Amino acid sequence: MTYVIGLPCVDVKDRACVEECPVDCIYEGERMLYIQPDECVDCGACEPVCPVEAIYYEDDLPEQWREYQADNARFFSETLPGLDIPLGSPGGASKLGPVSADTPLVTALPPQTA
Repeated sequence: MTYVIGLPCVDVKDRACVEECPVDCIYEGERMLYIQPDECVDCGACEPVCPVEAIYYEDDLPEQWREYQADNARFFSETLPGLDIPLGSPGGASKLGPVSADTPLVTALPPQTA
């Protein structure tokens, strides 16, 4: 089980969750943050600090955002536009830095406004 970041994060990327994560498993895409499911230790530190309530334990993910569970994993398992290989499990977001790509789901979304 893992935590998932959903639609409210798109075009917000507050990063409070990144600062709170003790295992550095929240990665930055072009328009959204993504949790690496194999690196997440399910501590839940990220969830209460998210100002837009975009982070949920996967079993608590609202139905309208269920597709984001697979999408968070897809960010790491598939070759994204502009990248040569899948990210896999990089072993730390701060080491990798921002990724100038997103999943097709996020890329296709219109700009989100607060």
